[in-house]
Amino acid sequence: MKLSKSKFISLMAGIFIFTLLSQLAYGHGMSEAEKQAIIEGGNLMYLWIGATHMLTGYDHLMFVFGIIFFLTNFRDIVKYVTAFTLGHSITLIYATYNGIQLNYFLIDAVIALSVCYIAFANLDGFRKYLAIKPPNMMLMIIGLGLIHGFGLSTRLQALPLSEDSLLLNIISFNAGIELGQISALAGMLMLVAMWRKSQSFDAHSRIANYSLIMFGLLLFLVQTHGYSHSSPSEELTANANQSPGILATEAAVGDPEGSQWKDSITITIPARSGKEYKFQLVKGALFEYSWKTDSKKLFFDFHGEPKGDTTGYFKSFKNSTDNQSSGSIAAPFEGTIGWYWENKSPVPVNVVLQTRGSYQMVAVKKKLKNDSLIENPNAKTRDSIY
Repeated sequence: MKLSKSKFISLMAGIFIFTLLSQLAYGHGMSEAEKQAIIEGGNLMYLWIGATHMLTGYDHLMFVFGIIFFLTNFRDIVKYVTAFTLGHSITLIYATYNGIQLNYFLIDAVIALSVCYIAFANLDGFRKYLAIKPPNMMLMIIGLGLIHGFGLSTRLQALPLSEDSLLLNIISFNAGIELGQISALAGMLMLVAMWRKSQSFDAHSRIANYSLIMFGLLLFLVQTHGYSHSSPSEELTANANQSPGILATEAAVGDPEGSQWKDSITITIPARSGKEYKFQLVKGALFEYSWKTDSKKLFFDFHGEPKGDTTGYFKSFKNSTDNQSSGSIAAPFEGTIGWYWENKSPVPVNVVLQTRGSYQMVAVKKKLKNDSLIENPNAKTRDSIY
């Protein structure tokens, strides 16, 4: 059956919108493979992850789609898209470099409202429904771009970035974001240019922008619901339940009255640096732990490495940002199990770690100039202490 031009364009628009909506469950999320790659990879990997991350960032893409929807002049397209790029690049780089973290549910809720805003402006809603002059579009796009940048930064900071080349890693990720945005923008412009030539564009363009508003409102409700029903401990429990070997979910930090810890260790995490602490366990051995910082929250990755592995593989059981954690694990393999803590603040942070179970302290393998110890001499970002 031969499709008419208008039906073909409508079909392409439907496929495009379906593709964006199909990413709703993933948004800014990073798969375990991506996390591993971005932790261990170089700047080219940061570039690649940034590009693929943007191409699945449905809310950012919806906002860009709204920006270019009624623009026909190439100079205007470049001007407004550049304004958005400038806005989100500023906060992505600044917030990540300085360790500024905001609740990602709240940030994504505001980003959802930005999609509503751009669609409402496209419909000339300020004049039609509010009888007021619309705000300056250029300033609004820059301002909303700043908020989008916080969303990108919040997710990027969930990863243990290299302190040795932090700025270059962030810039590489940001460059990838822009490459992904350019790729998506090219497809959007082709779609809209074809659609604009059809007789149905005027009527369907209104429907499309009303749909953007409804999508934004739905996303806003989803994010606010997520914020109201989440807490750091709940997020950590979810991570624990997804990882083999975890027996106990997160509990309040502190030893139950009357019980005894086998070891209590105080570990100092230097400012803007990271350290590891490890224990040797046989497969199936029970390991219980509780740790708490004396002040600020730290990024942590609770993980293990199989004995004899020479590939650099490690299994992450939990990773998040918090000032405390507790639980237990049955070792899924013989090898080492412990934590990597990263301190992004400008002051040192002390961690008090309490443990019990069937384990041995890992022997010292190499001493560094700064008196910290490292298990793998080739490691670039993780100083280990035992």
